Amino acid sequence: MNAVIYHNPRCGTSRNTLALIRHAGIEPEVIEYLADPPDRSRLVDLITAAGLGVRDAIRQKGTPYLELGLDDATLSDDDLLDAMLANPILINRPFVQTDMGTRLCRPSDVVLQILPPITRPFTKEDGEVVG
Repeated sequence: MNAVIYHNPRCGTSRNTLALIRHAGIEPEVIEYLADPPDRSRLVDLITAAGLGVRDAIRQKGTPYLELGLDDATLSDDDLLDAMLANPILINRPFVQTDMGTRLCRPSDVVLQILPPITRPFTKEDGEVVG
């Protein structure tokens, strides 16, 4: 199975998601999106394929979300995308794409929806057991 994760190694949710993918026996393509952000078309494709609206794909915590005025409900999707592309830290993570679909994997075990069934339990960094 093919898999791609838009990953931030400093994020526990992203690390757990990557570990779950590997636990399922899949070595994904890892894109550290802060260093190598998706272009506009790719970002729109990820958001759409995950069944989200643009605003749902914006990360607020630990970002310049408020400083940039992105809480303004009158901003268009294009405005929000412009901000995300100019400041990739605003892209919520991790997005994962496999042959079975695309998800924003928050929480990390959402990735199980687009992986083959795992046959043994997995323990997250915080000790929570999945599977």
